[in-house]
Amino acid sequence: MSNERESLRLLVLGTTGAVGGEVMSAALTEPRVTRIVAPTRRPLPGHPKLENPIVDFANLPEDAPFWRVDAVICALGATIRAAGSQAAFASIDRDLPLRAARLARAAGATRFALTSSLGASPGGNFYLRTKAEVEAGVRAVQFPITTIVRPSLIDAVRQEPRPGERLALILARRLRPLIPRRYRAVSASRIARALLSGVLRERPGEVVIESEDLQD
Repeated sequence: MSNERESLRLLVLGTTGAVGGEVMSAALTEPRVTRIVAPTRRPLPGHPKLENPIVDFANLPEDAPFWRVDAVICALGATIRAAGSQAAFASIDRDLPLRAARLARAAGATRFALTSSLGASPGGNFYLRTKAEVEAGVRAVQFPITTIVRPSLIDAVRQEPRPGERLALILARRLRPLIPRRYRAVSASRIARALLSGVLRERPGEVVIESEDLQD
């Protein structure tokens, strides 16, 4: 990794979401990131640093050149309601990130940053168990540098409607001073900065960033 301080080729998954969009904005202005690879279903606005392959996420090509990157940031995420079922949610939040992690690692990636969730645990509910499973799966791939970010409720403007989350955010903003730091809503931009910092750090090993560490 001797030359990665000068040049980093970064794969970003989930760029059309709230956190992924903030990752893109931050990475485009980061001097160390010289190339951003962002696979999507629909084209993104062009940029000199951006490579935007159009893919079918249900059938990701194993031999695609875009897997040959130095680092991966995974900002994929859904809700069970938005996905339509527990199986569909697990496919988006667990299976897809792990498939991408394995393919990128096999192609030479050495750094991975993952958006997980506050409370991720094998003993939690289905949502939290799924988050724990993707964390464990990423660890098993054995990237030399791994960062796991576990935010609480994400404070962001969503493209797709999430009525329950919207109501929770209204309450979280009004009651913020009364809510313990660990459970306060976290801005999408703050999560994005933590993910990007995770793949830019040089010290090997795993770092887990809890929600209380993400508060501004």
